[in-house]
Amino acid sequence: MSDSLQTKLSQLHEALQNGPTPDKFSVLVGFDGFVDEIIEVVDKRSDFQTYERLGTIAEFGERISRAAGLSTNIEFVPKAIKLGGNGPIMANALAGCGAKTSYIGALGHPELNPVFKEFAEQCQKVISIADPGHTDALEFGDGKVMLGKLMSLNDVNWKNLHDMLGDEGIADMFANVHLVATVNWTMTPYMNEIWEGIEHVVPKAEGSDKPLFFVDLADPEKRKNEDIREAMKIIESFSPYYRVVLGLNRKEATEVAEVLGLQLSDAASAVSLEEITKALAEALDIWCLMVHPTHAAAAVRDGEYAYTVGPYTSKPRLTTGAGDNFNAGFCMGLLLGLSLEQSLMLGTANSGFYVRQMRSATFPELKDFVQLWSEKGTDEF
Repeated sequence: MSDSLQTKLSQLHEALQNGPTPDKFSVLVGFDGFVDEIIEVVDKRSDFQTYERLGTIAEFGERISRAAGLSTNIEFVPKAIKLGGNGPIMANALAGCGAKTSYIGALGHPELNPVFKEFAEQCQKVISIADPGHTDALEFGDGKVMLGKLMSLNDVNWKNLHDMLGDEGIADMFANVHLVATVNWTMTPYMNEIWEGIEHVVPKAEGSDKPLFFVDLADPEKRKNEDIREAMKIIESFSPYYRVVLGLNRKEATEVAEVLGLQLSDAASAVSLEEITKALAEALDIWCLMVHPTHAAAAVRDGEYAYTVGPYTSKPRLTTGAGDNFNAGFCMGLLLGLSLEQSLMLGTANSGFYVRQMRSATFPELKDFVQLWSEKGTDEF
């Protein structure tokens, strides 16, 4: 590990030890909700108890391709059932660190689905307006394939939200917090109308301490280009009300750059993380633009570019939800007043803990993980 990284991690740990704590901040997250079934895909079976799993997405794709014009049988082995959806996972991570968390979304209606019971008990307030979707999350060594059933998310719309809360209730929940996070735009078909409705009832805010407004598109490849462009315009229009933050993984950054027609030195998928992050930040009129591939993260805020590597492991125990835990850690860093680089480091630390421990960290555990990372550096641990 370089002396520079060790010093920066030590400074981050000191800032977390001596600065404000997450319980000083209130957050509101929405609007999706899924029951996630974590699944391994069988390659070969030795007996009824023992099997080898397919290790990569490419192997899974080859298995399917070989069945073209024929047929095949592919065995799934469920490993766990857990709360899912970008919103609940991110909110669960924030609540677990102590933030005063409220949630609006698809957690079961009229009764909460049992998988969300423990999560709801951690929240200050939970409002569910629809049943959750269901995701079969096929986990491989090099990523995951998410097979979603999401018809119930059609009920996550402005009418149902407004019928339940009214103008005053919505304005109160969305204005009197430090952070609003609206995630999984791709699978929430009426997110644009929800955004527009919020914009009409939330009062404008002044000064540099406006609440944060975090957006995660969540893999917009299947949405039309004009839908993505419209979403970008609506996101920009929130600037009079919030400090707007758009978070993208590397694949999403490529897709948005292509839709916006950005002029880059090479194909959007091939340019450096720094180039695509700066180009997107320049193209979008928002407070902060962040991009996080699996091994690192970068962001631009007010013209400042920041970058960090992450705490690497070649054997993550759970990857579904890693990005949402990164988002939670990054937003937490912004709330705590950390520098942009430190906020990115906190995001990668929160994600790093999650993929190793298969759960989100508490704030003391997150601080300890940062300290461990400072000791181990880029060596795998």
